[in-house]
Amino acid sequence: MIGCMLLNCVQSLNGLFCLNLMLTDEYRYKILKTLEIYPESSQRDLARKLGISLGRVNFCLKALIAVGLLKATNFRNHKNKLAYMYLLTPHGIKEKSLITERFLKLKLQERATLEAEINELRHEAKITFNREVSHS
Repeated sequence: MIGCMLLNCVQSLNGLFCLNLMLTDEYRYKILKTLEIYPESSQRDLARKLGISLGRVNFCLKALIAVGLLKATNFRNHKNKLAYMYLLTPHGIKEKSLITERFLKLKLQERATLEAEINELRHEAKITFNREVSHS
């Protein structure tokens, strides 16, 4: 489940206010990455690809547009219907790069923790196996 995180503060005419986005770095990264590759993705497509609700995608896209990471433009799709194309802004491209670095570091840390856990389990399994063999 995607947790709530305070991600961005936005300067407004009335002062500084913070947007509370229901979006982790992981999903922010996944949304930006997907839209960078498939800018004509519909919100329904994004929801399906990311395994999140359509409402959450809608909220996240609006928030990413509000903080200047995405820009929505109209176009006519293959059924000649009016649709949106979501384009990363220059700020969005830079932010995606920073998110990618943070996400990579997180995944490498998770991998190291998991590898240590696996080694510990292998060691425990070996000790248990040796005890069982010696008691047989």
